Amino acid sequence: MKIRIKDNSIRLRLTQGEVNEFEKTTKVSATTSFLNESTLTYSLIWSKEENYSAIMNDHEIEVRVPQSAGQKWLDPTQVGMEQLLELKNGDHLRILVEKDFACLTERVDEDESDNFPNPLST
Repeated sequence: MKIRIKDNSIRLRLTQGEVNEFEKTTKVSATTSFLNESTLTYSLIWSKEENYSAIMNDHEIEVRVPQSAGQKWLDPTQVGMEQLLELKNGDHLRILVEKDFACLTERVDEDESDNFPNPLST
């Protein structure tokens, strides 16, 4: 799973295997380790709640999606889920969860064997 954070935006991109894991176990996580032995874990969780949420505790970011949205996203024709969450200060946090497509140009340093086929590659 890839994460991209820019200002008030969190974007998660999942491979085919990660989408399958999310469907079967209701959670998928990835961890990045740092030189000082600290880690950052980010997780996508299928929530029983009716609304999206995103929280950060200690060294973990959790993005939670409602079951109804998660179920729709599993359909092969659905690429992403997106939600704008209102913050207490009036700002918004944009959540975007996408299926990770293979790039159109080969990346020699990146394994894309589990990515979804790019629809533009035909």
